Amino acid sequence: MPKAKVSKNAVPVSPANRTPVKISSSGTPVWYKVIMFGFMLAGLLWLVVNYLAGQDITFMRELGPWNYGIGFGLFIMGLLMTMGWR
Repeated sequence: MPKAKVSKNAVPVSPANRTPVKISSSGTPVWYKVIMFGFMLAGLLWLVVNYLAGQDITFMRELGPWNYGIGFGLFIMGLLMTMGWR
């Protein structure tokens, strides 16, 4: 394999300026975690209640297949919040 030619007039490349970034050691606030896990738990409970007793609860019977959308929507909101968790 041929070697690269080095020119005499080549401009030296300086390394990139890398300033260290300080990361807060406090992490995510407790209220954020409570809401995140609350959404996931609420979505799971909605789906379980719909599966076990959905026909016996009037407003859940009226929602019909929208119960799946509500349950999965709550759960996905909690999962999306995990991206902000540090």
